[in-house]
Amino acid sequence: MANETFDLVVIGAGPGGYVAAIRAAQLGMKVAVIEKRATLGGTCLNVGCIPSKALLQSSHLFEQAGHDLAVHGIQLAPPKLDFAQLMKRKADVVEATTKGVAFLFKKNKIAWFTGTGRIEKAGSVAVLGADGAVTETLSTRNVLIASGSEVMPLPGVTVDEKKIVSSTGALELGEVPKRLVVVGGGIIGLELGSVWRRLGADVTVVEFLDRIVPGVDDEVTKHFQRALAKQGLKFKLGSKVTKAETTASGVTLTIEPAKGGAAETLEADVVLVSIGRRPCVEGLGLDKAGVKLTARGRIEVDAHFQTSVPGIYAIGDVIDGPMLAHKASEDGVACVETLAGQKGHVNWDLVPSIIYTQPEVAWVGKTEEQLKAAGIAYKIGKYPFTADPRSRANGATEGFVKVLADKATDQVLGVHIIGAEAGTMIAEAALAMEFSASAEDIGRVCHAHPTVNEAMKEAALAAWDKPIHL
Repeated sequence: MANETFDLVVIGAGPGGYVAAIRAAQLGMKVAVIEKRATLGGTCLNVGCIPSKALLQSSHLFEQAGHDLAVHGIQLAPPKLDFAQLMKRKADVVEATTKGVAFLFKKNKIAWFTGTGRIEKAGSVAVLGADGAVTETLSTRNVLIASGSEVMPLPGVTVDEKKIVSSTGALELGEVPKRLVVVGGGIIGLELGSVWRRLGADVTVVEFLDRIVPGVDDEVTKHFQRALAKQGLKFKLGSKVTKAETTASGVTLTIEPAKGGAAETLEADVVLVSIGRRPCVEGLGLDKAGVKLTARGRIEVDAHFQTSVPGIYAIGDVIDGPMLAHKASEDGVACVETLAGQKGHVNWDLVPSIIYTQPEVAWVGKTEEQLKAAGIAYKIGKYPFTADPRSRANGATEGFVKVLADKATDQVLGVHIIGAEAGTMIAEAALAMEFSASAEDIGRVCHAHPTVNEAMKEAALAAWDKPIHL
């Protein structure tokens, strides 16, 4: 291997790196991938998106079995949680998914090196073992950095992954905690907080800002917080953690109002620190190679994902744009297609986002607040799931679809959904907006009846003129 020259060496086998590698191989490139984990898939498949969704689904079913089936005429004794089986199923889902990626690597003849990648210079990448020693040096025509991101630390709070955990530790708890405090009211914290609340934990969310999920449409956020509160989650907004002390029985947190005021303490069995993520750029040899970073500490790239050094590219969480797995995948495809002489492109303005709680929250495009700030005149079309026949039949009427369209042209500028199937429904909006659809365009498309997606049609009709069923 050491004497071979690759067309592309990818550092990182997460959703950005492994997808880029597969697409590059499909386009005829000779590809190698360096991954520090023993399994492929990066954070997402191993300790992020996939295991968390497995736990979200299991906990949702447990909640349904205990509280939501009587109305359907299904009488059950209070369900008993088999915690070991729940965690085994999560592990099985992860194993099957990562093995699937390994199969695709073999199918596409992609060389896979276990270790840490370090760029020696343009055209040369070292593979470092666990002890930091170089095990291989790979020659390559191009390098693609897809090293992803890591958990953002909270100053003064030490994560031990036992009592004070990151999102990784929160997926591996040995039992359901009686009291869980989530530090951070963002997507990851709320998803994991809702898992453990449904399984029986008393959950309190501490958020520095005066709102949860910053960046989400304000109206949706307010409805979302009310929905979570009804499920039992408690919120301490506008609050900051100043101290975390582990005790024999758990953790004592000291919190203060973000704007100043008297301190109070919270007792917890487990504390989840989830205040965001930061790009993994340390140890890549960027300084030595001459790769420039932005003021925010991300890798600077041009429109074709090339860094300041010709032949070195970067995608995903280490560059600008939303830190989302599917965005990283699209970056990777666009990057290698451009390398192959094609016209790869990603529209970062239309990357959909999803919060996988119940109800789910999904959005694409602009919020009302962003449109107001930009001085854009817009129309609003809303349709509640209480008016949707399939949602009533499903017993899932929480939430609504909201379509924002340009007041003059009717072009759809943003779609925001809170509801049971929001994550699936948002794909229609993303596709429509990618092709510059108007609200009338969506409203005139025939949607099958009865489906939850009819709410999208009705919201679009409401933005354009009038809904039929409201």
